[in-house]
Formats: sequence, C-alpha cells, structure tokens
Amino acid sequence: MNQTKRTEDFESEEAAETAFDQSEAPAEAEPDQAGAETPAEAAPEIPPEQTPREVELEAQLAATKERLLRALADTENLRRRSAREVEEAHKYAITGFARELLEVADNLSRALVSIPPRARDEIDFVRSLADGVAMTEKALLTSFERHQIAKVVPELGSRFDHNRHQAMLEIETSEHPPGTIAQVMQPGYVIADRLLRPALVGVAKAPPAEPAGDGDGHPIPIRSGQRFDTTA
Repeated sequence: MNQTKRTEDFESEEAAETAFDQSEAPAEAEPDQAGAETPAEAAPEIPPEQTPREVELEAQLAATKERLLRALADTENLRRRSAREVEEAHKYAITGFARELLEVADNLSRALVSIPPRARDEIDFVRSLADGVAMTEKALLTSFERHQIAKVVPELGSRFDHNRHQAMLEIETSEHPPGTIAQVMQPGYVIADRLLRPALVGVAKAPPAEPAGDGDGHPIPIRSGQRFDTTA
C-alpha cells in the first residue's frame, strides 16, 4: 500500500512540473493569415518648399559666382597683356635710338662707295682709310644683329611689297615686269619682326607702245579721217 501511495505521489509531482514548464514556455508566433495586408513601402521624402529668404540667398550666390569668374578672366587677360607688353618693350625699347643710327650706317656705306677703286689700290692712305671705314661699318652692323636689327635690300625684279618698300618713282623699262622693283635707292631695316625703315625703291613700268613706222624707223603720220585697210 505504501508503495502504491509513493507511486501516486511521484506521478502527481511529474504532472505538476510538466504543467509549470508549459506555462513558462513562450508562445509561438501565429503564422500570418492568408490574404493579410503587407505594410506599405516607405515613401520618398519630399523636400520642403524654399522660403523667399533661401531663394534670395541662392540668387545672390549665383551672382557672386558670376562676378568672381569674370574677375578671374579679367585678371588672366591683364596678366597676358602685361607679359606681352613687357616682351615688346624688351624687343623694341631701342627703336628710336636704332632709327637714328641708320643714318650713320648709310653714311658709312656712301663713303665706301665714293672711294675710287684705283685710288684704293694705288694710294696707301686711301686704302687704310677705306679699310677703317669698312671695319667701322662691319662693327655697326654686327651690333645691329645682336639687337635683332637687319638690313632689307630688295632684289631687282622682285615683287613690290608695300609693307617693306616705299615707291619713290616709276621707271619705264622692259627688263623687269611691271609692278616689280627696278631700282633700289636706299636699303630698309627691320627690328625683330617690325619695320624700322622701308626701303626706297623705283617700280618698273611698262614702256609706251611704239607707233608703227614706214620701214625706215620713222613713224607714219596719221591724217584726220584717214582709214587703213585691215584685210591684208
């Protein structure tokens, strides 16, 4: 009997523990019912409308940016223009002084041309004087070359260039085509790529047509109303 009682007590204790465990266990989530509505997706945020003050500030910012870009462009143009002016000042700073020295070079050339070749060969004094003038002219021209000053001597028969030549007269000649240089009266000079003095030249002009002769070289006089037979 005692054994039966202990068995009943054991079974009652085991049933009580089982009931306690079931009460402590978390309840399982119930599955979603078929056709249940799903949560809607999050809508994108819409920026709030700008206030009049913000619109005004953005306009001021855009205007300031535009003025800044223009100021930078003006500054860059000023820098380039200043650099170009400095370069031109270095190139052409002696333009006025060089133009005055051209007359000295012309006089030295005229002095050498005026010395007769025979006197230069036979008279020692004249030969020494001519050599001294030639050396002086050479030294002056060498100084010109160091400062980018070059002589411009047009060739006979070359085309007349109004940018470097100055026409002084027209020469009637058949040796050179019309409009070309037939005579050089004075050489010109350039400094760097700028004209310092144009060359003085004579331009060729076609000679007038000779009137028809009578066979002996005499022109045939033409009387008023006279007609010629052109069928021969």
